[in-house]
Amino acid sequence: MYRRLVACLLATTLLAGCDLAPHYKRPTPAVPSAFPQGPAYPATSATAADAAAIGWRSFFTDERLRQVIAQGLANNQDLQLAAAHVLQARAQYRVQRADLLPTVDAMGTASIRHSGSNGASVGSSSSGPHDTGGTTKSYAADLGISSFELDLFGRVRNLTKAAREQYFATQAAQDATRISLIAEIASAWLTLGSDQDQLALSRQTLASFQQSVDLTRAQFEKGVASELDLQQAETNLQDARYDVAQLTTQIAQDQNALNLLVGATVPPEQLPSGLGTADFTLADLPAGVSSDVLLKRPDVIEAEDQLKAQNANIGAARAAFFPTISLTAAAGSASSALSDLFTGGTWSWNASGSSALTLFDFGRNKANLRYAEASRDAAVATYRKSVQTAFREVSDALAQRGTIEEQVSARAARATAADTAAKLSEARYRNGIDSFLTTLDAQRTLYSAQQALVTTRLARQTNLVTLYGALGGGIS
Repeated sequence: MYRRLVACLLATTLLAGCDLAPHYKRPTPAVPSAFPQGPAYPATSATAADAAAIGWRSFFTDERLRQVIAQGLANNQDLQLAAAHVLQARAQYRVQRADLLPTVDAMGTASIRHSGSNGASVGSSSSGPHDTGGTTKSYAADLGISSFELDLFGRVRNLTKAAREQYFATQAAQDATRISLIAEIASAWLTLGSDQDQLALSRQTLASFQQSVDLTRAQFEKGVASELDLQQAETNLQDARYDVAQLTTQIAQDQNALNLLVGATVPPEQLPSGLGTADFTLADLPAGVSSDVLLKRPDVIEAEDQLKAQNANIGAARAAFFPTISLTAAAGSASSALSDLFTGGTWSWNASGSSALTLFDFGRNKANLRYAEASRDAAVATYRKSVQTAFREVSDALAQRGTIEEQVSARAARATAADTAAKLSEARYRNGIDSFLTTLDAQRTLYSAQQALVTTRLARQTNLVTLYGALGGGIS
């Protein structure tokens, strides 16, 4: 008898360890093992530091920008929503995990029953039948479990694992939202500063064009300049006037966009007055050469956690083909007197088990399994696409990083040359050598070159922000 009991316990232990989920193996990322190399890309070092290890407070060097980002992390509603999703997923995981253990219920009952004859009432002096009835009282208290599933085939464990991986996925999604928010706030702040530079340039150009119009009008009134010269000068003036009005609107919209990202109104002292040639981030960012760094990105981690959850769901779907075994048990005390319930009462216990196996479900379990397998395949594709997207984002940012300094240098040299050409052209016009049209073209070229330089400087700043986020930096 003892040997049979030991054998039964061992068999139950082995069955309890049964897991029908497929063995998980991380899919091979469908990207090269290294980032692209070539003329467009910067030189990288195999021993370069991990960009994700650089905290955002260290990466952004401007204190005003750091304050704005910190305010956004505290108030942004998208981040608040992501945090709420994490709490929801954690609660769902805890609910599912509770199924691994039996639920213990406490039950108490009390009943009073009176019975008696239909004869004369008790205490009557007349002859005849007497009331032979009485009152019966009973009390009972029990502790028990009801229909607790013995998870012999891992169905509940796999459902719990799937819920846990979903919880991890929402945590990774929150980290991804945080990185994206930091990059968006920084880009919006830098764009506002760049537009401030553009507005200052347009106002300066407007004043210069106004002087040109006033001088040409005076010459026209003296008969030195033609009306064509005056109207052409007026054209340049009105273009600059339009730009001032348009940029004034754009700056207001930039502030509105920044306030939305931050989740509050940014104080004026934290707004940029312009970018100029200053650096607002680390001057350089190591990227390394291995694409394995992409596996640390929160969005890639989220996709893998979702894949693990779908893999566990296959195990739960497979377990549905096997019997379910449930246990019900109770123990307690019963007494005719409430005061004796826990002292002189009658103790009792009972236990029962049940097993159920679906014989005909018209393909429901099989369809559920096929659905779980298809969901797993979709999660594999999503994971690989996430890695490919991350690879492209980093590669694009590196491609721009490799040439952006040359672009800024070229734009600066062009603006310097255009300024010199404008001054020479105006001098030649005043001396009667060139036509006024040549001077106007030189002024327009200078204005355009200066605008392009401001835009390129902004691209240089935002490129580092983009690369920092694409490499998974910005969580801490």
